[in-house]
Parts: sequence; structure tokens; C-alpha cells
Amino acid sequence: MKTISNVYAVCGFAAIGGGLFGMDIATMSGVLGTESYRRYFNHPVSFTQGSITASMPIGSIFGALSSSFVSDRFSRKIAIQVSCLLWILGSAIQSGANGIPALCVGRFISGVGVGAASAIVPVYQAEIAPKEIRGRIITLQQWAITWGILIQYFIQYGCSFVDGGAKNPTQSTAAFRIPWGLQSIPAFILCIGLMWFPYSPRWLASQDRWEEAITVLADLHAGGNLKHPKVLAQYREIEEALRFEKECRAAGWAALADRKMAKRLVIGTSIQMFSELSGMNVMMYYIVYIMESANIGSPLLTASIQYIINVAITLPAILYIDRWGRRPTLLLGSLSMATLLFISGALQAGYGSPIPRSHSPDAALSWHIAGNPPVSKAIVACSYLFVATFATTWGPVSWTYPAEIFPNRIRAKATSITTAANWIFNAALAFAVPPLLYSINWKMYMIFGTFNMVAFIQVFLMVPETKNFTLEEMDVVFEGRPWAKERPRESNLDDLEQQIACGALDVDIRKEGVVTMLGDVGSMGKGGRDGKASSLSGSEDQKPIMVETAIEMTSRPRSSYESDARLREREF
Repeated sequence: MKTISNVYAVCGFAAIGGGLFGMDIATMSGVLGTESYRRYFNHPVSFTQGSITASMPIGSIFGALSSSFVSDRFSRKIAIQVSCLLWILGSAIQSGANGIPALCVGRFISGVGVGAASAIVPVYQAEIAPKEIRGRIITLQQWAITWGILIQYFIQYGCSFVDGGAKNPTQSTAAFRIPWGLQSIPAFILCIGLMWFPYSPRWLASQDRWEEAITVLADLHAGGNLKHPKVLAQYREIEEALRFEKECRAAGWAALADRKMAKRLVIGTSIQMFSELSGMNVMMYYIVYIMESANIGSPLLTASIQYIINVAITLPAILYIDRWGRRPTLLLGSLSMATLLFISGALQAGYGSPIPRSHSPDAALSWHIAGNPPVSKAIVACSYLFVATFATTWGPVSWTYPAEIFPNRIRAKATSITTAANWIFNAALAFAVPPLLYSINWKMYMIFGTFNMVAFIQVFLMVPETKNFTLEEMDVVFEGRPWAKERPRESNLDDLEQQIACGALDVDIRKEGVVTMLGDVGSMGKGGRDGKASSLSGSEDQKPIMVETAIEMTSRPRSSYESDARLREREF
């Protein structure tokens, strides 16, 4: 079966898995304001509503943690397909739910699916994308999340007009059953469509399926040309990294206990944690409540503007994240979001007033802005600016960074843990925010603003820049102190590719053989710089590794470099 080989098409299609995450986020926000939902489920508020909302992220915790078992054994692609099937099953149960228990079960099963997808998709994208655009490619995951939020919200908003509108006391249950059923369609498309997409070349290499691995690399990065310098350079790095990992013999969960890996795990986990504690998903889950507290006339419509902003403003991050870098983006984002949250909290505290309980015993809010339109508009403006800031900073980077910092042997396992951290705090916030909004109202803004300041400090002290480095070079990236000014480091892959292109290394590919690399003196060697001949299978006195596809590189007379370089330019 012929597979799709365009990197953007492959990773963009896989990002539909992120769209499921977005639909999960918006799956409740659009129905909270409908009378049919409130009446059918007996007006759930506070802890009851929090439990319903949290059932999906709780399932996602289990999905994220278990994803690596399927991903490492059966491939990233098959693991994504399994997650789609779980999402479809959960959606069917939700749309037919006859009470809160059935609704929670359906949301839990869907959560297992979306949790697994959210952990695997960034890994799949990172292992396929070249280093120059890896940030842009993984950021497609965040953009798909924003599209999922927007599409699901507008489906729910449209369905809210069923049978006389959201405020009609006899509104049909179709107002919430239709959107919960329709959310299964993207998962079905993704599950079927992945049949025409390639396996991860790094996963194939880890399974000793070298011929398939180099074929996928060639298809993705060189139009199928197995002799292209970019293909051979990437192949060489992957092979050396896997050989080193096998020599270390630490590929299981125990490898995460290594001091250096544990540090990266803390960094990746904390980035996902602070992505949730930034307060963004509070805006996404309960934006209707927030708009009601600001005394906005049409909270459903006003909230929809926020989702449009989320989609539109994520686009600049996709285009420029590999130019801006991960570290400065995180620093600027956390500082800006903290400022906006502090302003919102101060406005609520200074101009708000308590809502008498006698006015509405079942109300979800206890605090609002009454009779002060300028302040209400200012709070809404801060909400919009907050969403725009998150969409260009923490939103995309929180998925990009954890997926690229771990070595191949533990990437799926480590990313499953970092993603589980996202879902743990997602579930905690989904459960805790309704009572927080009711009990401490405006003080909640101050709490999340403080979390963003803590995130700023943590990023400044611990998070190094990873742009323009290959996945196999992350050990070098994490040397040194991120906060100290050091000489800029460069990727070795470019040097290797140039040497192959100009003929300093001759390349022959054959079906069976020994993977070796013998470089010209002074050009290659251990680490590519000590002037000694190096071998992809180890030192010269070691037994070489036999593989299905072999690349033999031997030194040649320098007089023939220029002519062959011109020939390669015509071929490529």
C-alpha cells in the first residue's frame, strides 16, 4: 500500500488526535448554558458538575500512562488508531446517556482514548519531522486542539437553539446528544486514514527494521532518494544513538530514574503541569460562568469569540516557533498571563459584589459585576488577551518541548508521564474550579496568576533552548546552565550532511552488509571531530552490526570531491 510522504501532510493529519483533545475541552462548555442539559441531569452545580467534567480527564490520565505500552510494542501509528476506537466508543455512550453515571462512564472511556492520543501524536510528529521545522510540526497538535475546541463549541452553540433555544424549559435533549455524537466523526476519519501513513522511522529502527526505516526517511525528506545526504546523515545519527542506548542497556522504566533523565522528566512534567495551572483550561471549560460573572448579556456568543481568537492567534506560533525558540516563548508567556490574571482579579475584587443566595439557590456563581459595563468589558478584554497569549506561547510549546527532549529508548514512556501530568491537573481543575468560582470567586484569578509567576522562575532556571537540534543531540543540549549566557551551540547534523554532499564521505547502499562509516582524517571520528575513522557499529575491533540495509562510507581522494558534488546536485 502506497503511503503519504509529505511531512506536513503526515503530521498535520496525525494532529487530528489533538482535535479530539480540543473537543474534550469544549464538550461541556457549550451545553452548560442550555436548559435541556440542566433539567435532564437535575441541575448539576459545584461538585456534581465538577465530577462530570473531571471524568474525562481522569480517564485521560490512564490513557496517557498506558499509551507507551502499545506505542513501543505495536508502533506509534497503531497506538493512535486504538485511541480513536476508544474515543468513538465513549462518544456513543455519552450521546445515549440516561443519567449522570452513564455520562461519566462514557466520558471516562473517551478520556482514555484522548489521553493516549495526546501522548502519542507529539512523539509521532517529533520522530518524523526534520529538526529545522520540528517545533512548527508539533505545534500543529496545539492548532488542532484549538480547532477541536472551536468546532465542538459551535456545534453545541448551534444545537442550543433546538426547540426554542437554550432558555426553553421544555428543550429537547437533542441539544446535547447531537454534539456528543458528532464528536466521534474526526476519530473515525483519523483511524481509517492512518492506514495510508508511514510508521515512525525511529520506531522502525528501534525494532531493527532498518530497510523500512531508511526508506521512510528517504520518502519523507528526499523524494525517495536513498543516497541523499540528508537521509544518510539522519540515518547515521539514529543508528549511533540506538547503538549507544543498547550498550547502556537501560531502555525500560528504570532508565527514567537516571539522574540526567530524571531532571528532564521533571522539566517536561512541570511544563505540562504549568500549562494547566496557567488557567487556560479554566477559561475553556467554564468560560460561560466567567462571562456570567462579568454580567455579559449573551455569555454563549461572547465566549465563542474567545475560541476564534484561540484558533487565529495560534497560527503565528506555528510559523515562527522555530525562529523564536522555546525558552523565550515560555518566559514571555508566563509573565504576560500572570499580569492579565492579576488585572482581572483586581477588577473583580474592586468592582464586584456578592450575589444573594436567595435570588437563585441553584446558581453556580456567588459573585458578579453589576451595573458597571466598562469594568465588565475590561474583564472580557483581559480574558481575550489571556487566551491570545497562551495560544502563542505555552499552548504550542507545552506539547513541543516534552516530545523532543528524551532519547529514543524512553521517549514514549517519558512523554506518557509528562502528558499524564497535564491530565492530572486538568482533572483536578475541572473538579475544583466550580466550587472555587462559587467559594472564593475573584481570588481564583490571583491563585492562577501566582502559578504563572512560579512557572516563569522554573523556566528561567531549568529549561534550555532546543531549537535547531536533532532528537539525538538532546544530551548535549542539557549540559550547562540554561540561565547563564554561553556560546551558542550548533547541530552536528549539518556538518555531517555537508561532508556527504561534497564527497568527503562516499556512500554505497546495498541490501545486506555491515553498517560502517570511515571518514577522511580530520573530518570524522568519535563525535565527528577527533580525526579518527568511526564506525556506525562501534570501534574497529568490535563485531559489526548486521542489518537489512547497510550504508558503507569510505574515504576517497579529495581530488574527486568537486566533480561528484556537481553530479549529486544534478541528481538531487
